[in-house]
Amino acid sequence: MSATSRPADRDPLPRYLAPVPKTIEDLGLRFAWLVVAINLAGTAFGFWYYSGQFTQTAAVLWPWVPDSPLATLFIALAIACWKLGREQPWLTALAFFGNIVLGLWTPLTLLAFADSYASLSPVMYQFLFWSHLAMVVQAFVLHRISDFPVWAVAVAAVWYWSNLLVDYFVPIVGEPHHTIIPVERDAAMFLEADALGVIAAGEVTFVLLALFLALAIRVKKCEVALSRP
Repeated sequence: MSATSRPADRDPLPRYLAPVPKTIEDLGLRFAWLVVAINLAGTAFGFWYYSGQFTQTAAVLWPWVPDSPLATLFIALAIACWKLGREQPWLTALAFFGNIVLGLWTPLTLLAFADSYASLSPVMYQFLFWSHLAMVVQAFVLHRISDFPVWAVAVAAVWYWSNLLVDYFVPIVGEPHHTIIPVERDAAMFLEADALGVIAAGEVTFVLLALFLALAIRVKKCEVALSRP
């Protein structure tokens, strides 16, 4: 591993900010190009998976269509930049947000609409569920390659808040745009919420969670740096 791409020593972060064991972090960073390749393959699959939705969506909204594929593309590019000795904090922050948000939102959606996803093969259902949770795992390794400066976190927050607005709240072109769900938007769900409200609440929660985690990592890293002689 070259000096330009050697990960920083693991800071003594609280477990909730660095839940992945160090041995797994080190393994992922040692085989970083393999991780990049896997995420690029996932990106290609994701764009194929969303191909039908592009045809049903106004071109102006296309950047907001492939949520998960963009998240895996962000992390592939972020790790590649780091390996090349040119880590881009804004890109790493986008990757962190995207893999936390979509890595949790997709399993939530699969569970919330499990009966409606019965048409999926069991293999595809399990693949989508566990591969998205793996996105969360890899997001928690990014603290080893970036200090998450506040301006970079702001870039990621603005992008993912814009995603929330376009998907659920502001009808920029036609109705609010969001990933297609297998039931009517106003279908009754639990706690008297409708289907769109359930997935919107989940994504809002996960964006706020990613914002909290990124800023908390930044604060803890600053505290560690100040405590060193």
